[in-house]
Amino acid sequence: METKGDFINLTKELFNSQKLAVLSTQYGGQPYSNLMAFAHANELRLLIFVTNRDTHKYRNISAENKVSVLVDSRKHELTDFEDAIAITAFGTAKEVTSDEWKTLAALYLEKYPYLEDFVNKPSNALIKVDITDLFIARFDSVHILHLED
Repeated sequence: METKGDFINLTKELFNSQKLAVLSTQYGGQPYSNLMAFAHANELRLLIFVTNRDTHKYRNISAENKVSVLVDSRKHELTDFEDAIAITAFGTAKEVTSDEWKTLAALYLEKYPYLEDFVNKPSNALIKVDITDLFIARFDSVHILHLED
């Protein structure tokens, strides 16, 4: 039987190995999803991404800050039905304040050094997602980790 520590390690491995995630926001009762580059911090309690302030996702987060982020291991092969893992992080998103901007931007750029110009563009925002729960799904099972405990 897998322990909470096993699921934490599995999640860290997946988040470290993947470059893209699916961010889901909402506005007016409608879901809206985007691919985005992401990084994680603070023992999986924080996800970080960058977006232009003139986007639907930024406006949606400004209006309703509850989001989900999906990261998966699929390879688009038949083995995905047995081997793929999908982890959905639920939390609240907000633009990073000046106090934490430098530290979180450095974490993001550690994973994506080639996005430095994008991160530093004045029209872009560094967004953090404070994660409350992780849903770890395999083909035939789902495990829930509550991180606020």
